[in-house]
Amino acid sequence: MVTNISSLFLTVSTGVFIGVLIGAIVVVGVAAFFLGRFLYKRVTEKKVGEVNQRIQIMLDEAESECKALKKEAILEAKEQDLKLRNEFERESREKKAELARSEQRILQREDNLDKKEDALQKRSDQLEQQQKNLAKQEGEIKKMQEKVNHQHELMVQELEKVAQLTKEEAKKILIENILEDARHDAAVQVRNIEQEAKDEADAEAKKIISLAIQRCAGDQASELTVSVVPLPNDDMKARIIGREGRNIRALENATGVELIIDDTPEVVIVSGFDPVRREVARIALEKLIGDGRIHPARIEETVEKVRKELEIQIKENGEAAAFEVGVFGLHPELIKLLGRLRYRTSYGQNVYKHSIEVAQLAGLMASELGLDVNLAKRAGLLHDIGKSVDHEQEGTHIQIGADIAKKYKESANVINAIMAHHGDVEPKTVEAVLVQAADAISGARPGARRETSTNYVKRLEQLEGIATSFKGVDKSYAIQAGREVRVIVKPEQIDDAQAMFLAKDIAKKIEQELEYPGQIKVNVIREFRSVEYAK
Repeated sequence: MVTNISSLFLTVSTGVFIGVLIGAIVVVGVAAFFLGRFLYKRVTEKKVGEVNQRIQIMLDEAESECKALKKEAILEAKEQDLKLRNEFERESREKKAELARSEQRILQREDNLDKKEDALQKRSDQLEQQQKNLAKQEGEIKKMQEKVNHQHELMVQELEKVAQLTKEEAKKILIENILEDARHDAAVQVRNIEQEAKDEADAEAKKIISLAIQRCAGDQASELTVSVVPLPNDDMKARIIGREGRNIRALENATGVELIIDDTPEVVIVSGFDPVRREVARIALEKLIGDGRIHPARIEETVEKVRKELEIQIKENGEAAAFEVGVFGLHPELIKLLGRLRYRTSYGQNVYKHSIEVAQLAGLMASELGLDVNLAKRAGLLHDIGKSVDHEQEGTHIQIGADIAKKYKESANVINAIMAHHGDVEPKTVEAVLVQAADAISGARPGARRETSTNYVKRLEQLEGIATSFKGVDKSYAIQAGREVRVIVKPEQIDDAQAMFLAKDIAKKIEQELEYPGQIKVNVIREFRSVEYAK
């Protein structure tokens, strides 16, 4: 019982304590709320005051700055206004001065015009007086002219009676005599001018050609239409011939050349006009001799292999020629055709070396004359390109070469140089003329070309025959290996002026009817001798 009362009392005491504690906490919380609110209000009012004060300071500063800017703007406007006034005043002074000067010039011009007007008036008066004097003089001259004409008619009538010729007949005779004298004087003058120009041109041409030849000198050697293949011994001849001649027939059929095996010790001669086939046969025969296996199958195999190797060599030869001369951009087929010229000859001269030399000579002369060096070299290198296939195609090497150049898109100037290098057509450019000259120089070098004695004699006879075919020619002589023909004329039929035209006519006929390397000089000689004997 007592225990229960104690527990109850303890419970009640605890509840009271807790209640008092809660009430105290509530009171403290309310007090803290009001205290915080009071403090927040005080702090807020203080911050608001500070902000207002700062705003006032900023407004004061902004007002001061605005006043300063306004004052600066006013000062700047005043300065600008002053500057514009000064500029306006300066321009006004300049314009006034210019107007004053213009006014002065106008006044001076007016004075000058007045003076000129006075002078013109005086001049007009003088001219009027001169016209009156001229009119008077014309009348006097007219009277004198009528008198002279009358006297002239009387004199003409008297002369007609004495000479027994009418006026028209005398005039015709006089005109004919004057024309004859004029023709003779003109021919003499033309001859002198042409001779002077020719001498100067010859001197300059010789200088240029000599320089080109000196800078492009090379050895010349004639090439034959046969090749000689050495043998290690004479027993090899039998092996080349083969049983019943089958090996030599197979070799000749495969290469298209003729093998000559005679009594000459340890050599075989390969003969043929096609230089490429002859070269194939020579190389193939050398390979077969070195290998030792000679029979028809081996021959055909070797010939085919050599032919392919030679095609490569031909291309390399063409590239080497173009590189040596400095000509680039040629069509690959032109390169091959150019390489084939290595195995082509003309009058014993190698056409490949001849083409290179012509290109170099033409280029050097073009350089001396200030012309297109590249065009001259290109045309010189290709001028004989037709000879690479003239054994296979119909036509002259000139026409074939021109067709090849057109086919592979060469320029019109190059084509014209190819066609004109033997004078078949007129050259259209100076470079084409240089190619003509270079071709003649290269062909005329000592030892460059050769021809048979029969052809040589025939050419000389034709030269002399052409010269003697003209009227007034007494004798003609071909000298200097056919490079000059001397023509002696009859002096009573050909005078000095006609001799000049005769030389041109003979030269023109030689160009039309003969084929020859280089050029031929026509030298017409007129000599008059008066002989008398003292007895």
